[in-house]
Amino acid sequence: MDFKKITIIGVGLIGSSLALALRKKGYKGRITGLGRSEETLKMALELEIIDDYSTVHTEGVKDADLVVLASSVALYEQIVNNIKDHLKEGAIVTDVGSVKGDVLRTLTPLMPENVRFIAGHPIAGRECSGVKCATDDLFENAKCILTPDAGTDETALRQIKELWELTGARTVIMSPEEHDLTFAAVSHLPHIVAYSLINSILDINGEILRYGGGGLRDFTRIALSSPAMWRDICAHNRDEVLRTLKTFSSSLSRMISFVEESDWASLEKEFARAREARQLIESN
Repeated sequence: MDFKKITIIGVGLIGSSLALALRKKGYKGRITGLGRSEETLKMALELEIIDDYSTVHTEGVKDADLVVLASSVALYEQIVNNIKDHLKEGAIVTDVGSVKGDVLRTLTPLMPENVRFIAGHPIAGRECSGVKCATDDLFENAKCILTPDAGTDETALRQIKELWELTGARTVIMSPEEHDLTFAAVSHLPHIVAYSLINSILDINGEILRYGGGGLRDFTRIALSSPAMWRDICAHNRDEVLRTLKTFSSSLSRMISFVEESDWASLEKEFARAREARQLIESN
């Protein structure tokens, strides 16, 4: 891997775990942390996750061969506008966001002619966030989706593929459109449903939440995720999120109808169909 200096913008769970994973696998270059919170950056430095840090965009990206956008997707455009005139010639910019089409449409036109952008999305996370939750094995055997478009530089794509495979991730190539529909269905929708389920129980009687067992805890664990982050994801993948929500609403309405009509045979068939499909996740 040819990156002598990597700047990670946003030293939270994903950004810090990337730095730790690269160190674990022998990366000898310099890793600079860049962000708004000096307290967080100092913590990352003390934990030896990064080698140095800056809170000034133009300083943090100086001489960086690779810049990783690991902040909220909502901040990408502002960040790139701040750094675009200070990027090293030949540098690569990549990201870790869970929305790709909107990111590519927004950022690609902002990139200087001599800077390449590769859109990426590591499928990894934990129920906690922030630098303290970072681990050096977060990406082991995880998938990392890369979404090149017609203008993507093949050499830069190969370098980013090698970067993620060094962390232990398995890279998968998708179109931005395929990515956004896929993850609206398998990631964004489940988070919305988890939030909605907890709110539904609160509306029935918030006191009964204390009686929830392991099933409820497992099902709604992702409702512990950052509401602001998921607001931004929904905003930047609005059309596909709406598409999957409407499909879910139709499925739920079908089950409501079966219960109203006491059509237990049809309800059981719905359960059996879901049970059979659910086993695909275990074999993945």
